[in-house]
Amino acid sequence: MHRQHEDGFTLIELLIVVAIISIIAAIAVPGLMRSRMAGNESSAAGSLRVINVAEVSYSSSCGNQGFAPSFTVLATPPPGQTETFISPEFHTETPFKAGYQFALVAGAGAGAGPNDCNGTATQTAYYATAVPQTFGSTGGRSFATNQGATIWQVSAAAAPTEPFGPPATPYS
Repeated sequence: MHRQHEDGFTLIELLIVVAIISIIAAIAVPGLMRSRMAGNESSAAGSLRVINVAEVSYSSSCGNQGFAPSFTVLATPPPGQTETFISPEFHTETPFKAGYQFALVAGAGAGAGPNDCNGTATQTAYYATAVPQTFGSTGGRSFATNQGATIWQVSAAAAPTEPFGPPATPYS
């Protein structure tokens, strides 16, 4: 008797392929998560640099040497202009970007500054922070900066306190 040749895979062969794919995925996923966290952290530090530039620009062109007390003030264009001092993603009071929540408040020892070109009160110092939305998942470090333009970091779920001292370290 002549047996007919059957095409296809056996159940065992398919289970072996699925097991191999599962092992490869289990090895790759933690590396992908670490890469994603590192990207989020770099984005947060870069955004704090943008906030520093926006505050300096605001202070010199509209703030009469005072700093903006909030993101909404930085998002207000000067009279006769259409461009704001900061990008649209920061046009809310507590913006979220790349897994981080940002805040902008008066800095340590801040006093009242002069009114800006829009008639809004300014302050003499600011403190900006970037904290991971889910510590250990969206980021493993928190960041902060002030009018000195140095960005500080801590490996914690809360931003470094101002004035920046141990255990915070400069971010480079």
